[in-house]
Amino acid sequence: MLRVSRSVALLVACGSAVALAGCAHGGGSKPDTAYVARDVSSLYAAAERTMRQQDYETAAKLFDEVERQHPYSTWARHAQIMSAFNYYLAQKYPDAINSAQRYLTIHPGSDEAPYAQYLVAMAYYQQISDVTLDQSTTQQASQAFNELVRRYPESRYAADARLKLDLIQDHLGGKEMAIGRYYERAGQWLAATYRFQSVVDQYQTTSHAPEALERLVECYLALGIPTEAWKASAVLGKNYPETYWYRQSLRLLHKEQDRTHGRAYSTAATAAPAASRARSASKP
Repeated sequence: MLRVSRSVALLVACGSAVALAGCAHGGGSKPDTAYVARDVSSLYAAAERTMRQQDYETAAKLFDEVERQHPYSTWARHAQIMSAFNYYLAQKYPDAINSAQRYLTIHPGSDEAPYAQYLVAMAYYQQISDVTLDQSTTQQASQAFNELVRRYPESRYAADARLKLDLIQDHLGGKEMAIGRYYERAGQWLAATYRFQSVVDQYQTTSHAPEALERLVECYLALGIPTEAWKASAVLGKNYPETYWYRQSLRLLHKEQDRTHGRAYSTAATAAPAASRARSASKP
């Protein structure tokens, strides 16, 4: 689960202290998020207490109320980041993204800005779909993590962002492979070749690269271009010599070589008697 940063944790602790000092709601009651003018400390305390009760969506709305009713208070900025965090915990990812992005727009240079950007990226990341589905959200997650690394390279979230980017690259490579296999099964060799070559060019550091090269061998052989098949196998052997995919490519190439040589031998054997008969018929 996404962890709240230390400074945000301190905010929660502050909210707890305010709650102990006094609050407009009883401990077991569920807060009303309708607009009712309340002092900032009571409103923030109600939001924090609701979060402790794991009613995260309601807590997020109460934090929104802190910002709405007291936009110029010192609590308003804290409430914005807590709103985004609670929407994330409630799995209301679009709301979490909107809230965190609003925070970044208003407070781009604050100490919590890296965390807000991390929330945006993680909210997209949690929505990544299976490789058989549209990957637009995956691309948005990649962009958000790249933005985090670019703007806040020394932040505590940058290392995890880089790890997530590697996982996203592997996922996107898997999408290309799934499409390529579909085209290959349908006998659409050129379209399949394009997809597998895309994996080799754009996702060469992922786990899909060896299979993509072997699939290129299959497609080139099916297209009748054995020289390109040998080239793909050579790249595979140089970079992944111990893999199943390299051994499989060699099996296919040798099988094709034997078949081609056998066909050439059969053609020559058939042509020899015919040539002999032609020479005999031409003798006077």
